[in-house]
Order: sequence, then structure tokens, then C-alpha cells
Amino acid sequence: MSVSQRLVRFFVRWEAVLVVLLVGVFVLNASLSPFFLRRINLLNATFNFMERAIMALPMMLIIIVGEIDISVAGTIAISSTMMGLAARAGAGIPVMIAVALGTGLLAGMLNAFIVLKFRVPSIAVTIGTMSLFRGISYAILGNQAITGYPIELASLGQGYIGNTLIPVPLVIFAVLAAIFGVTLHKSSLGRSFYAIGNNAVAARFSGLPVDRYKAVLFSLNGLVAGFAAVLLTSRILSTRPNIATAWELEVVTLVVLGGVAITGGKGTIFGVLLSVFTIGYLRFGLSLINVPSQVVGIITGLLLVGAIVLPGLFEKLSDRMIIDRQLLPPADPDTDTAGS
Repeated sequence: MSVSQRLVRFFVRWEAVLVVLLVGVFVLNASLSPFFLRRINLLNATFNFMERAIMALPMMLIIIVGEIDISVAGTIAISSTMMGLAARAGAGIPVMIAVALGTGLLAGMLNAFIVLKFRVPSIAVTIGTMSLFRGISYAILGNQAITGYPIELASLGQGYIGNTLIPVPLVIFAVLAAIFGVTLHKSSLGRSFYAIGNNAVAARFSGLPVDRYKAVLFSLNGLVAGFAAVLLTSRILSTRPNIATAWELEVVTLVVLGGVAITGGKGTIFGVLLSVFTIGYLRFGLSLINVPSQVVGIITGLLLVGAIVLPGLFEKLSDRMIIDRQLLPPADPDTDTAGS
């Protein structure tokens, strides 16, 4: 492939569009508010979307293998509830964290068991368990909230690294993103995920343990949702049954906007990272100028629709441009010499 063809492929890739979109978000918000580009504001803004960003990482893998998990917000609710009950019982911070992680892991394992054992579509199963987990939280708490968490817990969801202005959740996200990125793009395991998402039947015949991989990913998704519950609970120092309401759609939006095909088999960690910061800073900038949340929801919805439709069009455009260049007739050297 020539250099020009490589350039064509790069500039019509969805990640290139996301780079332009992210730059546009910064330019727009900076022009609307003089406070947007202040370093402390940009760093502190990440507190508001790091839990969803962290949950987008395992969700990316689940969607790449052709599945989906709509129950993640319900998993956060039940994990935070169990964490709160442990706090009420006098448990220390390590035990509270372990309870939340264990609850999330069990929720993910339940999803995996139902999906793989009974061969039910994951979207149907996880819609059901979303209501189940949230319902258990409401049954336990009603309209009450659990407060009185130890103030030391806040250092996890509200703290900074040493004497810097770098938020702890941002560092955690960076470490996890590096791990997920290496796994997806630099390992045989990641290649297996793409193979499963492109054709699960062929992957199974080639010897890949498809069900085992999917079970691990559903369990991992639940575990990470439990960890997100720890971060969110430590940030707000309270537990309510309506915690993280509607986050499941926001997490899926982050992944799909990042270029991960909703049908599976395609996507990159780089695209998801761009999507996380594009949506996160878009929301932050609009909040600085008091844009209503309904308008923000409309903008996010439009971005999601665009993310589903546009990547396919861009890919077709890329292929068409390269084919056209390949079909161009070569220059005639005799013509050039005759004119000289």
C-alpha cells in the first residue's frame, strides 16, 4: 500500500474523526467559558466521569465478542448497597471494598451463567438482571440512604496523588486502560476476542474456548462495575437505591461512539479513550454555561446515532477512494517526452 493510500485510510478512520471532534469540543467550550481551559478545572472534571470511563473498558471487550451487558448500573446499585450494609455492620474499609467487588463479581457470573447455559441473548438477560439488581437495592433501602462512611474512604474517589492535582480515579483509569489496551491489541487473547466477534461459530471450530472467554468477560464486567461502585460511593460518601441511574446507556454510548461495532468484531482502545474524554469534557463544558441536562442528553443521543451510522460510511468511502486510485491509468512516459 502506497503512502497516499495509507493517508487516505487514516483520515477516513473513525478515530481521526474523534480527534477532530475532541479538538472541536475544546475550542467550543473554551470560547464559551473562560474557566474551561484552567488546568485544575480540566483535572477535577474527570472526577465526574471516571467511573463510567472505567466501566467502558470491559464493556468494550464484551461488545467486541458480540455480546452486551445492560445490567452494569444495576450492578453498581446492588454493590454499593451491600457495601453500605457492611459499613452499617461495622466493617472496615478493606472489607467494604471486598464486599462490593464480590457482589459485582457474582452479578457478572449470574449474567454469564444465564446467557451461556440457556443460550438466551445477552441483551434480554441483562435487561432482566438490571431490573433485578436495582429492585433488590430498593427492597433493602426503600427511599432511604446509607451515609456515615468513614472519611478515609473519600481519599479513593475524591483524592489526589500525593501533593499533585492529579485525581486518583484518573490514575486508576490510566493504568486499567493500559492493561486492557495491551491485552486487546498486543496479545493472542485480544486476537481471539476479535475472531469470536467476527464469527463465533468459526472461532469455536478453530478450537477457541468461546463460552469460557465470554464467561470471563461477563464476570470481569461485573467485577469492574463493583469497583466503580466503590469509587462512586467513596466520591459521594452515600448509598441510595437510585445510584448510577441510566449509566448503562452512557457506558454503551462511550464504547460505541469510540468506534466499537455494536455487532462485534471491531474496535480499538484508542477510539474508546477519545470517546471518553470527548463526552466527558463536552458535558463539563456545557455544565459551565448552565445548559439543561435535557439538551446534553439530546446531543449525546445524536452522537450515538452518528457513531452507529457514520463508521460504516467512512469505511466504504475509504475503500472506494483506494479502489479509484488503483484504477487510475499510469502516466504515459512517451507523452511526457513528446511534450518536452
